Amino acid sequence: MNVIVANKNKELLANLDIEVIKRIDGIYTVDEIIGTFQNLFFNRMVLDITAIQDYSDLKNIQKLSISLDMSKVILLLDNGPETTSPRYLSQLISMGIYNFTTNKEGIMYLYNNPNSYRDVAQYQQFGEMPVNQQVKEKVITKYETVEAPRMGSTIIGVKSLTSHSGATTLIYMMYKQLKKNYTVVPIEVDKRDFSYYRDKQMVSVDTNEVGSVINKNFDKDVILVDINNSIAAEAMCHKVIYLIEPSIIKLNKMITMKPDILNELKNKTVILNISLLDLEEVKDFEMESRLSIFFNMPPLDDHKISEELNELLKKLGFSKQ
Repeated sequence: MNVIVANKNKELLANLDIEVIKRIDGIYTVDEIIGTFQNLFFNRMVLDITAIQDYSDLKNIQKLSISLDMSKVILLLDNGPETTSPRYLSQLISMGIYNFTTNKEGIMYLYNNPNSYRDVAQYQQFGEMPVNQQVKEKVITKYETVEAPRMGSTIIGVKSLTSHSGATTLIYMMYKQLKKNYTVVPIEVDKRDFSYYRDKQMVSVDTNEVGSVINKNFDKDVILVDINNSIAAEAMCHKVIYLIEPSIIKLNKMITMKPDILNELKNKTVILNISLLDLEEVKDFEMESRLSIFFNMPPLDDHKISEELNELLKKLGFSKQ
């Protein structure tokens, strides 16, 4: 059975060819919608976005996404320039909202063929890093630093390209330092190494759960994701740090397994991790690999915070240490 929440599009929604057990018309606060439907079993909810009070404020949509199973919700947008803008759609996807449309035909298609993340991934803008309204983003490139206010979590993924190049340890160290001044949750995908840190705030999930867990933690300032080999988790991150341990054996093994890997990494955020290279050697590495190295991280002692770690966090845009 299905439910409908309608306002400006109530005539359109009156003619849907679906069975409806409950329908409400008008404008409601997010709390009222949650209170009405949170404990009601339904197959699908068709939600007219104009029925949500202050729907242009994405914080209200975020609150709704945390409390309801958005895989069951088909969001009917108002076809206005704001709610159909690339940025707005990208934010919806970041909240785990994949079923949205502007017309009746779209509703019926999504009713019978609900979207997965893969179906809407092309609408997500990974060049932007939404952060909490109290924090200013710093997107640091080779050429400039751009600051702009954003909302929601900053989702940073870490992925090892050479075997055992320290992604889990680096995330743990970043988490320990960032949580002094930010709300942070570390998420590990498809492995259980986090359990050895014995920290209940560190979450281990499977690939099919990662979108839901990120969505539930969207109120945090920072979400750190140990990607491992999860394509889905990598796509959900606003910024991905790729780790290379620059030893000869590990570099040669990486290139043997993925001959085109260096071309794929151009214009991406690459860190030399567990690195014993000095400044001149890093420059040589950049010239030989034709990569721009974002940071050269020496081996870390996970019992204490290092100055190099603080420098990395500052370069990623976290001014509070």
